[in-house]
Amino acid sequence: MVEQNFQPEHFINRELSWLEFNARVLEEAEDASNPLLERVKFLSIFSSNLDEFFMVRVAGLREQAFGDGAPQDYTPDGLRAVTQLQRVAPRTQELVSAQYRCWNESVLPQLADEGIRILSHSELNHEQRASLDQFFRTRVFPILTPMAIDPSHPSPHFHNRQLYLGAMLKRKRGLGPQQLFAVVQLPPVLARFIALDPAEEQKFILLEEAVAARLPELFGGFDTLHWMTFRITRDSDIELLEQESDDMLRLIEERLKARQRGDAVRLEVNTGANEELVQKIVAEESLREAGENAPDGYSEVYRLAGPLDLTGLMELYGVPNRDYLRSPSFTPRTPRGLRSRRGEDLFSAIAQHDVLLHHPYDSFDPVVEFVSAAAKDPKVLAIKQTLYRITADSPITRALMQAAENGKHVTALVELKARFDEERNVGWARQMERSGVHVVFGFLDLKTHCKVSLVVRQEGSSLRRYVHLGTGNYNQITALQYTDLGMFTADEDFGDDASALFNLLTGYSQGHPWRKLVVAPEHLHTRTIDLIEEQAQRAREGRPSRIFAKLNALVDYRVIEALYRASQAGVPIELLVRGVCCLRPGMPGISENIRVTSIVDRFLEHSRVYVFSPDDEAKVFLSSADWMPRNFHRRVEVMFPVEAPELRQRILKEIIPTYLSDNTRSRILLPDGRYQRLHPAEDEEPHRSQEEFIELREPMQQRGPITSGENGAPAQAPSGAARAGGPS
Repeated sequence: MVEQNFQPEHFINRELSWLEFNARVLEEAEDASNPLLERVKFLSIFSSNLDEFFMVRVAGLREQAFGDGAPQDYTPDGLRAVTQLQRVAPRTQELVSAQYRCWNESVLPQLADEGIRILSHSELNHEQRASLDQFFRTRVFPILTPMAIDPSHPSPHFHNRQLYLGAMLKRKRGLGPQQLFAVVQLPPVLARFIALDPAEEQKFILLEEAVAARLPELFGGFDTLHWMTFRITRDSDIELLEQESDDMLRLIEERLKARQRGDAVRLEVNTGANEELVQKIVAEESLREAGENAPDGYSEVYRLAGPLDLTGLMELYGVPNRDYLRSPSFTPRTPRGLRSRRGEDLFSAIAQHDVLLHHPYDSFDPVVEFVSAAAKDPKVLAIKQTLYRITADSPITRALMQAAENGKHVTALVELKARFDEERNVGWARQMERSGVHVVFGFLDLKTHCKVSLVVRQEGSSLRRYVHLGTGNYNQITALQYTDLGMFTADEDFGDDASALFNLLTGYSQGHPWRKLVVAPEHLHTRTIDLIEEQAQRAREGRPSRIFAKLNALVDYRVIEALYRASQAGVPIELLVRGVCCLRPGMPGISENIRVTSIVDRFLEHSRVYVFSPDDEAKVFLSSADWMPRNFHRRVEVMFPVEAPELRQRILKEIIPTYLSDNTRSRILLPDGRYQRLHPAEDEEPHRSQEEFIELREPMQQRGPITSGENGAPAQAPSGAARAGGPS
């Protein structure tokens, strides 16, 4: 193999690629063919995504660009941190402006047409004002805290992503200065959209409007000269590398407190906000705005033409009596091979054949039942479980606690560094410890991101291990919102590897000869590149070759370079990358054999599927890992093969073709880094992969799940022809 030095122009900048992903989310809000409340939901998701982008990615760039002696991360595209900020800022401002145009000019008027109206205080009639007054006195006023800011009242610390009213007040009488700057936090425990009539819950007023109308009451003796709403976003990444602690749980708790005190990275205000008020916040938080203290084109102040914090629109998504404005609901199928299986029957089914689950189209209930049944089954001796993102009311963690109370040996690997879920995970860790679960937290410098559940069961005179592996979290809520793949198996090699994995996580036990699992940070990176290089070699030898990858992000430049070499060798490469993609397809002589698409639709595409070689020779893998440096080198991840013939056929002949045929929610990545939405040609039938997976429910329920016998032989042949032609 001849090494080639690829140039910076062969790579797309990660941060700019992420912004184009969020632009695709915004496209779904702008798409008038989507149900109206689904468009509202996408506006909310766009804002939530952008919050995290600022708290983590922009904060990191800002530290590199302006920090004292901060190291500059190497980026294959060659852009320095300050240059990235200069390019990120105007594109972000452009997207946010488009978001508010969508809200003001399209979504908001259509909501009003449907009887869902957001009124200003001046639009309220007498009855609505009376209702609001009563609500304010009994439910809002007791919670609010008016805060003056002057030499005797220092500026409070403005909390991350919280809404505040800032006001300039003029004294009429009594104590205080002639002019006073004051703030009021809008507590997050209060609803953002206040229903004006309990009998007709489709007319609302924003909380900030209601509070602003009562500033004279909150600050008695003062008149209001100006007021504005503002919101600050702070650096909120928790960095633990190279820190030492005898108690990781305590360290995480300390860092969670510090998160609210991180440096400000963005200020949001309303368009037309009084500039004196704005500059007070800018100076207080040491923010940079276009001018002397900021590079050209860079500003950390965002002036928004509408309500701040559109993440709050999720409250409107659930408005009652408007089901026709949302996507039709559906009930995830229960695979026939597991239907009505409980307790011992569930383990009996898995012992007979591997089972593949495709969420959310396949129900997550069998995964919950797997742990719940193990907790109650007297034959189960031990349960070992990884937990990354835990819900507030997690049935799996409750089952683990019940199992421990029933005398079983239970080990839970809780990842305390799961970004923005740390606090909930800490709480569950404390509860499980009190119930007798042996809780461990993995490694200080590695996140445990793999998704593995292991049950050890006494069967006759021997022990049998049952394993669940997945691409997504053990989270019953995201299992309804994300697409993921999971597999049950009782294969002895999988069981042996799963035991070795938990021994590594709990006791640093190493040296196991992995039979099925490919584990990061040990071997996943080199194995991935080897698999790509194998296809390049096949192509050079004139043999059939293929690479297909469905993943969330493609960033690792070594993998990208391997894909470029494979393309140059003639390997056809299909990449379905939901989010960031730093590979530039379609470059003559470099990547003309690579096609990159992205699907953004009702469900978040989250599954990772990797295929090497075509047809019957295909090696099929599922994984918890994207192709990113952090997944390869800074996380414990697992890639595992799907070897049972019928399960492989379901992935190769049904799931992947359905994704690849999508021509309504799929976007193709162009060589210049832009994405172009696909549309059916005049003679082409439209395909929407997620809807087609939902429609496949009935045929699949009739024929049962695609499973395999214990030794890989088909346990049940599917009836009817397998579908051909669709995406990952």
